[in-house]
Amino acid sequence: MLCALLQMRSHFSFRFFFRSGQNRPGSCQQAGSCLLTVCLLLSGLCLFVGAGQISAADRPNILFVFADDWGRYASIYGEREPGGLNDIVQTPHFDQMAREGVLFTNAFVNAPSCTPCRSSLLSGQYFWRTGMGAILQGATWDAKIPSYPLMLKEAGYHIGFTYKVWGPGTPPNAPYGGKSFEYARHGRKFNQFSQNVTRQKGTSPSELNLAKEQLYDEVRGNFQDFLAARPQNAPFCYWLGPTNTHRKWVAGSGQALWGIDPDSLQGKLPPALPDVPIVREDVADYLGEVQAVDAALGVVLEELKQTGELDKTLIVVSGDHGIPGFPQGKCNLYDLGVGVSLAIRWGQHVPAGRVVTDFVCLPDLCPTFLEAAGLQSPPQMTGRSLLPLLKSDQSGQIDPTRDAVIVGRERHVADTRAGHLPYPQRAIRTQDYLYIRNFAPERWPMGEGPGYGRPDGPFADREELTEVTYAAFSDMDASPTKAWVIEHRDDPQYAPYFALGFERRPEEELYDLRQGFDPHANLAGDSRYAAVKEQLSGRLMQVLKDTADPRVTGDGKTFDEPPFSSPVARPVPAARTPLPKEKKPMEKSK
Repeated sequence: MLCALLQMRSHFSFRFFFRSGQNRPGSCQQAGSCLLTVCLLLSGLCLFVGAGQISAADRPNILFVFADDWGRYASIYGEREPGGLNDIVQTPHFDQMAREGVLFTNAFVNAPSCTPCRSSLLSGQYFWRTGMGAILQGATWDAKIPSYPLMLKEAGYHIGFTYKVWGPGTPPNAPYGGKSFEYARHGRKFNQFSQNVTRQKGTSPSELNLAKEQLYDEVRGNFQDFLAARPQNAPFCYWLGPTNTHRKWVAGSGQALWGIDPDSLQGKLPPALPDVPIVREDVADYLGEVQAVDAALGVVLEELKQTGELDKTLIVVSGDHGIPGFPQGKCNLYDLGVGVSLAIRWGQHVPAGRVVTDFVCLPDLCPTFLEAAGLQSPPQMTGRSLLPLLKSDQSGQIDPTRDAVIVGRERHVADTRAGHLPYPQRAIRTQDYLYIRNFAPERWPMGEGPGYGRPDGPFADREELTEVTYAAFSDMDASPTKAWVIEHRDDPQYAPYFALGFERRPEEELYDLRQGFDPHANLAGDSRYAAVKEQLSGRLMQVLKDTADPRVTGDGKTFDEPPFSSPVARPVPAARTPLPKEKKPMEKSK
């Protein structure tokens, strides 16, 4: 009763400031500080009242496997929609987990950039509500923002992580408690999977397998250390965050380490990518890293099985945005940038073998974890728990209100545009349409380059464009694909791919997805779609206003001004590693 009264008071206090729409009202950024403090105190008390309603024995363990730059690539998706890259990639552990739980086909990140995506997920809020966590370079974490790992810790959970949680930003991994909760005694070499295996693989299949097993043992050892540190009878919350799917990786490693023939990708590439040998090899290498992530998933699942914890654990597997270093991928609001894999398993609590088509945004995971643990979500969280979907015995569309997601971006690389400015975008994605609002169409979407916002002149050579993200258009990671597309920008056959990746975009974009996505068919100016555009634009803007997005409140310039647009020193570039046959790895940018 006390909890209900406290919730009611904080709820109506926040409604005083914001219209609710379909989202939870309130904003820790915009509400009066005194009212916010009161509401947080009330919700915090309510959290502990809620925790007391479920015993430690009944609360699930939580395992979250969250890979960098892993889009919607898993072989089980290929079974449902053949004809693309998922015909080729092999992810047996993800597939098995999905069959033993729920596979989501419309899962999206809130922002296609590492730090803001993770800020939104950990806080359960839209990224634009997380202060300096809404940008990548220059990000800082506001300790006043509640995050689910620290809430679980206060409620008696044993928490820990291996590899990446939140970053780049300051303090590193702050929403998870920072360095003191890291388990990495066995190393972090898995994050350079192809480099480390290539150095040690030898010439025989047995040597290759041994080199891989050494990295799997690292994953296993770090997880075992975490489990060994667990207090008796305490539920645990563990985050495994491999970054090997984030460049760099070894050119040719997809075939050399995983047997993925680049030519098998012919005719299967996304429409924004030129179907040429160098791009096919680049994509094959990426898919090899996806298979390495799947192998790591298999390691921790086997460890749970061996310890008798498998069916006591709520397991969630996903990625923080789409494929890096490719046109319309990472840092874009097209599906190639924001669509991700998502599968969830929780023993007998989740009816197995279901495929759910409801639209899900990853901030929804935060209130899901809290509700599963018996905790109340703070009122400023905009995410919606997935437990009703998970506990249902239905497939397909379950909740008719989950018919869209809202996504967006602000600053990624700090100095890619004059004035350290972002490329501000918001979008709404439904089953049939994608509508994008570009708030500053005069800016360059992937940043500037010679003759494109910067003084005219020659581009860097192929090697530099392949390895150095800052050589040009630095919101796109350096890659062989990026270099090839830039080199062929004046070739009539391939110039459209350069335009898709790097040219300016109109203020509005609208795509009809009912017959598949055509990146060249922007229908925003087509009078036949005027009513659709108006409806989607209105719905998008209403959500932004209801959730106090600084891009549409006040003068709309918050993210264009310091500290959001303050300069940031460039990170030290990764060393280039000589490899066999004179092939070199690609740079890992932020």
